[in-house]
Amino acid sequence: NRYRIWRRVTQMGILTLFITSFRLDWKLGGVEILEGNLTASKFIGIIPLSDPFAVLQILATGSSLIFDVLLGAAIVAVFYIIVGGRVFCSWVCPGNLITDSAQRIRSKIRPPLVLKINRQARYYILALAFLLSALSGVAAFEWVSPISMLHRELIFGMKFGWAAVATIFFFDLFIQKQAWCGHLCPLGAFYSILGKFSLLRIRFDKETCTKCGDCHRICPEPQVLNLNVIFQDGMVYSGNCTNCGRCITRCPEDCFQFSIRKRKRIN
Repeated sequence: NRYRIWRRVTQMGILTLFITSFRLDWKLGGVEILEGNLTASKFIGIIPLSDPFAVLQILATGSSLIFDVLLGAAIVAVFYIIVGGRVFCSWVCPGNLITDSAQRIRSKIRPPLVLKINRQARYYILALAFLLSALSGVAAFEWVSPISMLHRELIFGMKFGWAAVATIFFFDLFIQKQAWCGHLCPLGAFYSILGKFSLLRIRFDKETCTKCGDCHRICPEPQVLNLNVIFQDGMVYSGNCTNCGRCITRCPEDCFQFSIRKRKRIN
């Protein structure tokens, strides 16, 4: 799976840049290449990068932010609007390494379904994060986010991050397939909203499709491959598509390819 290899290279490459810049004081022309973490960072000492979800939570508290932080959030948001919001989930987020590992083991041991969580739950948690931020005066999800916790502690040193990792791993392994990323994570829900407007999409060729179902079996968000919808549209428009490329490499008829968004037909 060539895209899985590239996803891992990208995820590990970004993490390595953060870790080496901090722990090894790796610099380019006297400037740290990537300073900070996924919540707030600065690239080559010039370009600010901020998590727009975290920034919106802080704004919900009534706090004000400096221009660099707001600019960083805008840069990141525009980037994900172009390449696909949930590209963050499959190509950047370190939690994806954990959940994919749990899924591979789950597919082998096939544990019984313990709990059925609705995929819409993540949007309720997203709304709750903003509400609690406004009521408490702190960025609510950032205090408990296993993603932020894991990433910060991988860079600056592990304390309780392994507990967050273990919780996500065993929850995905024994409770429900893709329980965290596909059903509960509000960060993924936030980026799926940006993904609705993204330019990079998965194109679908209905003429070669034999409806074998391989794409559904491999997709972490199989509802985005509703054949009734994509047969009509010729493209996957759902914001929940992670642009992971699994369907492209799995499809025996090469029905799927990355493409630039085309205007959606309205009947």
